[in-house]
Amino acid sequence: MGADAGNDGDEVLALMLGPYAEDTDHPWHRVERGEIPLSEYGAWLVPEAQARGITLPTRVFHEMKPHDAMVERAAQLRADGYKTAVLTNNAKEVGDNWRAIVPVDDLFDLVIDSSWVGMRKPNPAIYTHTAAELGVEPERCVMLDDAPGNVLGAEAAGMRAILVGLDIEPALAELDTVLGL
Repeated sequence: MGADAGNDGDEVLALMLGPYAEDTDHPWHRVERGEIPLSEYGAWLVPEAQARGITLPTRVFHEMKPHDAMVERAAQLRADGYKTAVLTNNAKEVGDNWRAIVPVDDLFDLVIDSSWVGMRKPNPAIYTHTAAELGVEPERCVMLDDAPGNVLGAEAAGMRAILVGLDIEPALAELDTVLGL
């Protein structure tokens, strides 16, 4: 991201997302907690990038699509009687975008969107909130995420957490082991 414009990708991400493994007052974190709208974030980001000489990418989420294996596993777990939830860091303005890609109502008993509950991953409070809303003790929950900081946040809340890499099969195999399948 940004490398094709001569920028270091990590530098661009740090500017846009802040320290993603932490829950800070970075403007993006405030968007994800629903404290400010995307327009206010953009009003901060564009001049900040210009001041740092950073060229921002023009499309960030253009290829967002679910992993079929993950969708199938969520559907099977729910059909097998497991309670399922999705916990997402999100901006209020784009909540309908990902819901149009993922059959949320078919897969999950509960959806927790950070911008609606005023907390974001990796803050352990959002994981305990999700468990309570689902009616399950955190120690009985297994959370899968692709961000190491979010895995640590879930573990700090008492959950079992699995890091999902580019190849999702090892994470699904670990989930099967944890569930005794």
